[in-house]
Formats: sequence, structure tokens, C-alpha cells
Amino acid sequence: MSAAEETVGGEAEPWVEVTPDAARRLLVAAVEAFAERGYHATTTRDIAGRAGMSPAALYIHYKTKEELLHRISRIGHEKALEILRTAARREGGAADRLADAVSSFVRWHAGRRTTARVVQYELDALGPEARAEIVALRRQCDAEVRGIIEEGVASGEFDVLDVWATTLAVLSLCIDVARWFNIEGPRTPDEVGARYADLVLRMVGAGSRSPRAQR
Repeated sequence: MSAAEETVGGEAEPWVEVTPDAARRLLVAAVEAFAERGYHATTTRDIAGRAGMSPAALYIHYKTKEELLHRISRIGHEKALEILRTAARREGGAADRLADAVSSFVRWHAGRRTTARVVQYELDALGPEARAEIVALRRQCDAEVRGIIEEGVASGEFDVLDVWATTLAVLSLCIDVARWFNIEGPRTPDEVGARYADLVLRMVGAGSRSPRAQR
């Protein structure tokens, strides 16, 4: 399994949205190349070579290198939004839903860290139109987390002075996991997700929900 095909949380077939198989192979190769070398240092020849295809074959499926990045970014942000929206709309209090949102979001950034690095940190390489589409998806992600925090404040579960800044801090914590997580390290994506959920609940004044996290 390639780094760009890492799975977590039951996502057994990443990039299943991308067809035919040749287009999927090129996209997976692009994720790996962008994560390793950066978007600007990667050439279409690099991508095609990683996919075991000729440079000409790439243009059958993607008109430009930017189109590849745009598709990666869109699929990744749609997945992120799905994760957060599912948690936000589940039953239960705000603390339970925020913990679920954080743990799920962190697990995705750890378990799909190669993809997440590209999705989260190559936004500025996109042109204005494509960038605007991704920014809109990011704002929806922000709104899901902000909504949970606002509900927690309104219900008295959370003690938060600045909802906007707290939302930014929560999302930044989750996203940064993609930078440092190592699959060979001492903790699994599930364990990191649980730890971060506990940290965030403490941040919003809800206390700890995990006895193990207090050790």
C-alpha cells in the first residue's frame, strides 16, 4: 500500500471516487510527489513516472498539474467536511459531539497524513477560481466546529470567551497532526485522536472525558 493510500476509520478504499483506474493511479502518484517534493517542485513527468505511465498519458485524464491538485484538495476537503458534519449532527450534548469531531478529524489527519499534508498545506498553489472553491469548503468545516462550540456555550457546557479564536485553535491543533505524526511512533491514530479530544474539552472548560488521559 502506498503512502497516499493509507487508511483509517474504516475508509477501506480511499480515492474510490476517482475513475478510471489510470486516473486514480495518477492522483495517488501526485499526492505522494506533492507531499514529498512540494507542488511547485513536482513536474508532470515526476507524477507520470511514479504511476508507471508516460507523461502523455497524464494529459488524457488531467489537463494540468493544477487540475490534479484541485481534485485532490476538493476530495480531501469534502471528506473533512463529512467527518465534522457527521459529528456535529449526532445525538448528545455539545461536549460529546465536540470530542467526536476532534477525535475523528485527528484520526483522519494521522491515518491519512500524506494526503492531509497536501490537502491542508498546498492551497496557495491553486488558481483563484479553484482556491475560492476550496476556501468555501474550509469555511463550512469551520462553521461545523464553531456551531458545536456556540451550542456548548449557550447550554453552559463550555466556558469560552472567544468562540472564533477557540474554533481556530481547535482546527489548527487537529490539522497540524499531519505534519508530525509517524506511523512507527508510540501512538496509533486512535490514541492520538482520544488525547486531542481530551485536550480540546479541557480547552473549552468541559473537563476530561477520558480517565487514561489524566495519567
